[in-house]
Amino acid sequence: MNFICIQIANPPLHHSSASTLSGVFKPRIPLSVSLISQKTMAENDSLAQFLASAVDAAKKAGQLIRKGFYEIKHVEHKGQVDLVTETDKAAEDLIFNHLKQLYPTHKFIGEETTAACGVTELTDDPTWIVDPLDGTTNFVHGFPFVCVSIGLTIGKIPTVGVVYNPIMDELFTGIRGGGAFLNENPIKVSSQSELVKSLLATGAGTKRDKLTVDATTGKLNSLLFEVRSLRMSGSCALNLCGIACGRLDLFYELGFGGPWDVAGGAVIVTEAGGSVYDPSGKDFDITSQRVAASNPLLKDAFVKALQKSE
Repeated sequence: MNFICIQIANPPLHHSSASTLSGVFKPRIPLSVSLISQKTMAENDSLAQFLASAVDAAKKAGQLIRKGFYEIKHVEHKGQVDLVTETDKAAEDLIFNHLKQLYPTHKFIGEETTAACGVTELTDDPTWIVDPLDGTTNFVHGFPFVCVSIGLTIGKIPTVGVVYNPIMDELFTGIRGGGAFLNENPIKVSSQSELVKSLLATGAGTKRDKLTVDATTGKLNSLLFEVRSLRMSGSCALNLCGIACGRLDLFYELGFGGPWDVAGGAVIVTEAGGSVYDPSGKDFDITSQRVAASNPLLKDAFVKALQKSE
């Protein structure tokens, strides 16, 4: 058998578009691209630092909650069934003091501060939105679905989220564009595509007037014909995280306390591949006290079911 050898000459490198280092081809990166890359890296580093700070704050507050969980509680009423404890207040003080020392120019919105001092307007400035103890009623009753929820909005967009259940030692985290994690393991929403096979979560709220209760139960009565089953865990933030890790398929809640209930969980759901939206199907508004969440496959059918239930 005869072999024919053909030699192909390498094209010359033009140093105007590339450079060589020890014979290795290195394309030149335009200055504008390089500067954009450096800016993106700096922003990512900042977000990572914000997340690390929020995790530290959540874990310190979690120690307070874990200690108080097994002790006698001193309970106050913000409403007929809306409770607050000394642990709520102490945890919020701890979180705010920790973050304010690190980021004195940032703004802060907290559930207990708002209850005491009135509503703080959400602006485009970096703003930490904190629920120091989501699931206070659960906490009072010794039911272990309680959590610290810390969210950071930038330009009013939820950007960093931390939700920590110190009783079950589950830490949910998310950074916009960086994925979602449970105890540092990546998480994804469920792949369920049929409403009738879906697990739905919601909350009963804290209003007990007849009009509100009738509307709530009427909606549930309608939805129970559409889904497999229903859960009420008593924590909006943990329900969002349940969507993010695939334990739950559908979630909605109307008239909850404020942005602190959703600021952390909304980032985590989105980064886990889920959708967060208004129950009407419109865009999610963090200040509206209305939220729905699911995987993208279920969104349209869920919105139709919610509209039908009104």
